[in-house]
Amino acid sequence: MIMKRLVRAAMAFTALVLAAPLRPAMADPTHVIVRARSLDAKFIGTSTGGVSIVLTDAATGQVLAEGQIAGGTGDTPRIMQRPPARFDSISDEDTAGFEALLNLGKPTLVRAEARGPLGRPGSAITVSSMMWIIPGRDVLGDGWVLTFPGLAIEANVVRNSSGVSRVTANTTLMCGCPITPGGLWDSNDFTVEAQLLDGENIVTRTMLSYAGTASQFVGDLPKVGSGRYTLRVVAVSKKTPNAGVIEQPIDQ
Repeated sequence: MIMKRLVRAAMAFTALVLAAPLRPAMADPTHVIVRARSLDAKFIGTSTGGVSIVLTDAATGQVLAEGQIAGGTGDTPRIMQRPPARFDSISDEDTAGFEALLNLGKPTLVRAEARGPLGRPGSAITVSSMMWIIPGRDVLGDGWVLTFPGLAIEANVVRNSSGVSRVTANTTLMCGCPITPGGLWDSNDFTVEAQLLDGENIVTRTMLSYAGTASQFVGDLPKVGSGRYTLRVVAVSKKTPNAGVIEQPIDQ
Protein backbone atom coordinates (compact mmCIF):
# COMPACT_ATOMS: atom_id res chain seq x y z
CA MET A 1 0.00 0.00 0.00
CA ILE A 2 2.75 2.39 0.97
CA MET A 3 4.65 1.45 -2.19
CA LYS A 4 1.63 2.24 -4.38
CA ARG A 5 1.28 5.65 -2.74
CA LEU A 6 4.98 6.38 -3.36
CA VAL A 7 4.67 5.38 -7.02
CA ARG A 8 1.56 7.58 -7.50
CA ALA A 9 3.36 10.52 -5.80
CA ALA A 10 6.39 10.07 -8.02
CA MET A 11 4.23 9.95 -11.16
CA ALA A 12 2.37 13.09 -10.10
CA PHE A 13 5.63 14.94 -9.46
CA THR A 14 6.98 13.88 -12.85
CA ALA A 15 3.80 15.13 -14.55
CA LEU A 16 4.16 18.51 -12.81
CA VAL A 17 7.78 18.81 -13.91
CA LEU A 18 6.94 17.95 -17.51
CA ALA A 19 4.06 20.41 -17.56
CA ALA A 20 6.12 23.28 -16.12
CA PRO A 21 7.25 25.87 -18.71
CA LEU A 22 10.88 25.67 -19.74
CA ARG A 23 13.01 28.53 -18.46
CA PRO A 24 15.56 30.08 -20.80
CA ALA A 25 19.17 29.42 -19.95
CA MET A 26 20.73 32.11 -17.81
CA ALA A 27 22.98 34.42 -19.83
CA ASP A 28 26.62 34.26 -18.86
CA PRO A 29 28.62 37.48 -19.48
CA THR A 30 31.56 36.78 -21.78
CA HIS A 31 34.33 39.23 -22.69
CA VAL A 32 35.67 39.14 -26.26
CA ILE A 33 38.48 41.32 -27.63
CA VAL A 34 38.62 41.76 -31.40
CA ARG A 35 41.72 43.13 -33.13
CA ALA A 36 42.60 43.94 -36.74
CA ARG A 37 46.13 43.23 -37.95
CA SER A 38 47.62 44.34 -41.24
CA LEU A 39 49.11 41.41 -43.16
CA ASP A 40 52.88 41.26 -42.56
CA ALA A 41 52.64 44.34 -40.34
CA LYS A 42 51.17 45.73 -37.13
CA PHE A 43 47.70 46.31 -35.72
CA ILE A 44 45.27 48.80 -37.23
CA GLY A 45 44.36 51.49 -34.72
CA THR A 46 43.42 55.10 -34.19
CA SER A 47 46.24 56.53 -36.34
CA THR A 48 44.52 55.30 -39.51
CA GLY A 49 40.96 55.86 -38.30
CA GLY A 50 40.32 52.54 -36.63
CA VAL A 51 38.10 49.66 -37.75
CA SER A 52 34.34 49.23 -37.32
CA ILE A 53 33.24 45.93 -35.79
CA VAL A 54 29.86 44.19 -35.79
CA LEU A 55 29.41 40.88 -33.95
CA THR A 56 26.31 38.88 -34.84
CA ASP A 57 24.80 35.51 -34.05
CA ALA A 58 25.67 33.58 -37.23
CA ALA A 59 22.51 31.48 -36.97
CA THR A 60 19.98 34.25 -36.44
CA GLY A 61 21.67 37.43 -37.62
CA GLN A 62 21.02 39.12 -34.27
CA VAL A 63 23.53 41.86 -33.52
CA LEU A 64 25.35 40.98 -30.30
CA ALA A 65 27.72 43.94 -30.12
CA GLU A 66 29.15 46.66 -32.32
CA GLY A 67 31.78 49.32 -31.95
CA GLN A 68 35.15 50.46 -33.21
CA ILE A 69 38.71 49.27 -32.80
CA ALA A 70 40.87 52.02 -31.34
CA GLY A 71 44.31 52.28 -29.79
CA GLY A 72 47.94 51.94 -30.80
CA THR A 73 49.51 49.82 -33.53
CA GLY A 74 51.50 47.80 -31.00
CA ASP A 75 55.13 47.27 -30.07
CA THR A 76 57.20 46.96 -33.26
CA PRO A 77 60.00 44.67 -31.93
CA ARG A 78 57.47 42.46 -30.18
CA ILE A 79 55.38 42.06 -33.32
CA MET A 80 57.90 42.19 -36.16
CA GLN A 81 61.41 41.57 -34.88
CA ARG A 82 61.21 38.91 -32.17
CA PRO A 83 59.38 35.87 -33.49
CA PRO A 84 57.07 34.84 -30.65
CA ALA A 85 57.14 31.39 -29.18
CA ARG A 86 53.95 29.41 -29.31
CA PHE A 87 51.24 30.95 -27.08
CA ASP A 88 53.26 34.17 -26.60
CA SER A 89 51.16 37.32 -26.84
CA ILE A 90 52.17 39.98 -29.36
CA SER A 91 49.73 42.60 -28.03
CA ASP A 92 49.86 44.73 -24.89
CA GLU A 93 47.42 46.93 -22.98
CA ASP A 94 47.91 49.80 -25.45
CA THR A 95 47.36 47.72 -28.59
CA ALA A 96 44.26 48.64 -30.59
CA GLY A 97 41.21 46.49 -29.99
CA PHE A 98 37.47 46.43 -29.40
CA GLU A 99 36.22 44.68 -26.26
CA ALA A 100 32.66 43.38 -26.34
CA LEU A 101 30.63 41.98 -23.46
CA LEU A 102 28.35 39.27 -24.80
CA ASN A 103 25.45 37.85 -22.79
CA LEU A 104 25.14 34.32 -24.09
CA GLY A 105 22.90 31.56 -22.80
CA LYS A 106 24.47 28.81 -24.90
CA PRO A 107 27.49 28.17 -27.13
CA THR A 108 27.07 30.54 -30.07
CA LEU A 109 28.69 30.69 -33.48
CA VAL A 110 29.54 34.37 -33.76
CA ARG A 111 30.33 36.24 -36.97
CA ALA A 112 32.69 39.21 -36.81
CA GLU A 113 32.51 41.73 -39.65
CA ALA A 114 35.18 44.41 -39.69
CA ARG A 115 35.70 47.35 -42.05
CA GLY A 116 38.74 49.59 -42.19
CA PRO A 117 40.99 51.38 -42.01
CA LEU A 118 38.27 54.03 -41.72
CA GLY A 119 40.76 56.87 -42.11
CA ARG A 120 41.71 55.56 -45.57
CA PRO A 121 38.25 55.23 -47.13
CA GLY A 122 39.59 54.68 -50.64
CA SER A 123 41.52 51.64 -49.43
CA ALA A 124 39.14 50.30 -46.75
CA ILE A 125 38.10 46.66 -47.05
CA THR A 126 35.71 44.37 -45.21
CA VAL A 127 36.96 41.25 -43.45
CA SER A 128 34.74 38.66 -41.79
CA SER A 129 35.30 35.57 -39.70
CA MET A 130 33.38 33.15 -37.48
CA MET A 131 34.19 31.68 -34.09
CA TRP A 132 32.38 29.59 -31.51
CA ILE A 133 32.02 31.59 -28.31
CA ILE A 134 31.31 29.60 -25.15
CA PRO A 135 29.38 31.37 -22.36
CA GLY A 136 31.73 32.42 -19.58
CA ARG A 137 34.87 31.58 -21.57
CA ASP A 138 36.50 34.96 -22.21
CA VAL A 139 38.52 35.58 -25.38
CA LEU A 140 41.21 37.96 -24.13
CA GLY A 141 44.95 38.53 -24.62
CA ASP A 142 45.59 38.85 -28.35
CA GLY A 143 41.93 37.93 -28.67
CA TRP A 144 40.17 37.35 -31.96
CA VAL A 145 42.57 38.70 -34.59
CA LEU A 146 41.27 39.51 -38.07
CA THR A 147 43.90 39.84 -40.81
CA PHE A 148 43.70 42.75 -43.26
CA PRO A 149 45.67 42.16 -46.47
CA GLY A 150 46.40 45.14 -48.65
CA LEU A 151 48.08 48.51 -49.00
CA ALA A 152 46.53 51.89 -48.22
CA ILE A 153 47.02 54.56 -50.89
CA GLU A 154 46.24 58.28 -51.05
CA ALA A 155 47.05 60.05 -54.32
CA ASN A 156 47.55 63.69 -55.22
CA VAL A 157 47.90 65.09 -58.75
CA VAL A 158 49.38 68.44 -59.79
CA ARG A 159 49.36 69.47 -63.45
CA ASN A 160 52.05 71.91 -64.60
CA SER A 161 51.87 74.53 -67.34
CA SER A 162 53.17 72.05 -69.91
CA GLY A 163 50.27 69.69 -69.29
CA VAL A 164 52.35 67.09 -67.45
CA SER A 165 50.62 65.62 -64.37
CA ARG A 166 52.83 64.84 -61.37
CA VAL A 167 51.34 62.02 -59.29
CA THR A 168 52.33 61.60 -55.66
CA ALA A 169 51.05 58.44 -53.94
CA ASN A 170 51.29 58.03 -50.19
CA THR A 171 51.50 54.25 -49.83
CA THR A 172 51.55 52.39 -46.51
CA LEU A 173 50.56 49.10 -44.97
CA MET A 174 46.93 49.01 -43.77
CA CYS A 175 48.13 49.91 -40.27
CA GLY A 176 49.87 53.02 -41.58
CA CYS A 177 53.30 51.40 -41.18
CA PRO A 178 55.79 53.33 -43.36
CA ILE A 179 57.59 52.11 -46.46
CA THR A 180 61.23 53.29 -46.58
CA PRO A 181 64.54 52.20 -48.16
CA GLY A 182 66.06 49.46 -46.01
CA GLY A 183 63.23 49.67 -43.47
CA LEU A 184 61.10 46.88 -42.08
CA TRP A 185 58.96 47.50 -45.14
CA ASP A 186 61.64 48.18 -47.73
CA SER A 187 60.63 50.47 -50.59
CA ASN A 188 62.65 48.24 -52.93
CA ASP A 189 60.14 45.46 -52.22
CA PHE A 190 57.21 47.45 -53.61
CA THR A 191 56.15 48.66 -57.05
CA VAL A 192 53.78 51.59 -57.49
CA GLU A 193 52.28 52.50 -60.87
CA ALA A 194 50.00 55.32 -62.00
CA GLN A 195 47.61 54.73 -64.89
CA LEU A 196 45.40 57.18 -66.75
CA LEU A 197 42.18 55.67 -68.05
CA ASP A 198 39.63 56.86 -70.59
CA GLY A 199 36.66 54.68 -69.74
CA GLU A 200 38.13 51.18 -69.48
CA ASN A 201 41.13 51.92 -71.70
CA ILE A 202 44.56 52.75 -70.28
CA VAL A 203 45.71 55.86 -72.14
CA THR A 204 49.12 56.13 -70.47
CA ARG A 205 50.96 54.77 -67.48
CA THR A 206 54.13 55.41 -65.50
CA MET A 207 56.03 53.78 -62.67
CA LEU A 208 56.33 55.87 -59.51
CA SER A 209 59.66 56.06 -57.70
CA TYR A 210 60.43 56.51 -54.02
CA ALA A 211 60.36 60.26 -53.43
CA GLY A 212 62.81 60.50 -50.52
CA THR A 213 60.09 60.81 -47.87
CA ALA A 214 58.61 57.84 -45.99
CA SER A 215 55.84 56.14 -47.98
CA GLN A 216 55.88 58.74 -50.79
CA PHE A 217 56.14 57.62 -54.42
CA VAL A 218 56.17 60.09 -57.31
CA GLY A 219 56.13 60.13 -61.11
CA ASP A 220 54.90 62.10 -64.12
CA LEU A 221 52.10 61.23 -66.51
CA PRO A 222 52.72 62.69 -69.97
CA LYS A 223 50.38 65.23 -71.51
CA VAL A 224 47.20 63.86 -73.06
CA GLY A 225 44.19 65.40 -74.75
CA SER A 226 41.82 67.49 -72.66
CA GLY A 227 38.99 65.62 -71.01
CA ARG A 228 37.73 63.73 -68.00
CA TYR A 229 39.84 60.72 -67.06
CA THR A 230 40.30 58.27 -64.20
CA LEU A 231 43.56 58.06 -62.31
CA ARG A 232 44.32 54.56 -61.08
CA VAL A 233 47.22 53.86 -58.73
CA VAL A 234 48.31 50.25 -58.24
CA ALA A 235 50.77 49.30 -55.48
CA VAL A 236 52.10 45.75 -55.07
CA SER A 237 54.41 44.00 -52.63
CA LYS A 238 56.98 41.74 -54.25
CA LYS A 239 57.19 39.48 -51.19
CA THR A 240 53.65 39.16 -49.79
CA PRO A 241 50.11 39.07 -51.19
CA ASN A 242 49.66 42.73 -50.17
CA ALA A 243 48.38 45.00 -52.94
CA GLY A 244 46.33 48.17 -53.13
CA VAL A 245 44.36 50.00 -55.79
CA ILE A 246 42.62 53.36 -55.77
CA GLU A 247 40.76 55.19 -58.54
CA GLN A 248 39.73 58.82 -58.66
CA PRO A 249 38.46 61.20 -61.38
CA ILE A 250 40.91 63.67 -62.90
CA ASP A 251 40.57 66.51 -65.42
CA GLN A 252 43.30 66.91 -68.01
